[in-house]
Amino acid sequence: MLRRLLRIVLALVALGFLGYGLAVNWDDTTSAVAAMSPWAVLGAFLAVLVGQFCMLVAWREILSGLGTRVPVRIAGRIMFVGQLGKYIPGAVWAYAAMMDLGRDHGSPPRRTFATISLGLVINLGVAISIAAATLGTLDAVREAWYLVLLVPVIIVCLHPKVLTWGLNLALRIARKEPLESVLPGRTVVVAVAWTALGWMVYGLHIWLVAGRPDLYVIATGAYAFAWATGILTVVVPAGVGVREGALVLVLGPVIGTPAALAVAIVSRLAFTLADAAAAGIAFLLGRQTPSSLSAYADQKGSGSTALTPDRNLSGSPET
Repeated sequence: MLRRLLRIVLALVALGFLGYGLAVNWDDTTSAVAAMSPWAVLGAFLAVLVGQFCMLVAWREILSGLGTRVPVRIAGRIMFVGQLGKYIPGAVWAYAAMMDLGRDHGSPPRRTFATISLGLVINLGVAISIAAATLGTLDAVREAWYLVLLVPVIIVCLHPKVLTWGLNLALRIARKEPLESVLPGRTVVVAVAWTALGWMVYGLHIWLVAGRPDLYVIATGAYAFAWATGILTVVVPAGVGVREGALVLVLGPVIGTPAALAVAIVSRLAFTLADAAAAGIAFLLGRQTPSSLSAYADQKGSGSTALTPDRNLSGSPET
């Protein structure tokens, strides 16, 4: 109860700072929002949807590498519908929802948990790398020069054996059984590639609403930096307020604080609507047919903790 109250208080504090900045710059910010082209706003929304699809393909690749092979529409149902739980205070709701949906489609909870965790690590690593590579010349983030030092660390941590070791350590701390297999190297490479492409597309939505043709590189890095900051602030649901504040911190000196606030507000709105739209589309497209139920059951995910669909609990091949 106390921890949930703390999360709510911190979320309100973050929103309070954002609200104060918005109130101080109210006239200029509302003017900046009004001056945005409706086509640019629509384009930003579509860019977010395309970026989310790239992230879905990366997530599905990880799930497949761990042994659960499902169509994109089913992976979308698990990921997009389940991740709506991130809007609820507390870090466990999205995990719980995705694990429950995964079980319905042949993925044991431990495997889904591993996929979510590995996907988050890869996403965070790529985001920090992009931010370090694109924002080094900005005064607002120059003091965060140490981000550059994280890049080689991130590369090492993305090695399949290191990823698996880290996740197994987390599972041991949580008193869960460790993974029995190492994520294939090809799976990591493909997931990283699709994740990087997703971040390139996400940069488009900031670039479009900022209205500056010369700012694509900075826009991409700015959102990557803001997202990473928000996701690392785990006590605030979906990084609300924190992500916007970080975005204003980076873009404010470049396009002005009122314009940066307007971009942050439209960005949040675009992502919220895209989350809802993606969940709705995935829910409809991912409905199971009777023939698919047996196909997912064949993966032996409903009750097994094995990481591959062709092995039993002892680790020996099924006959």
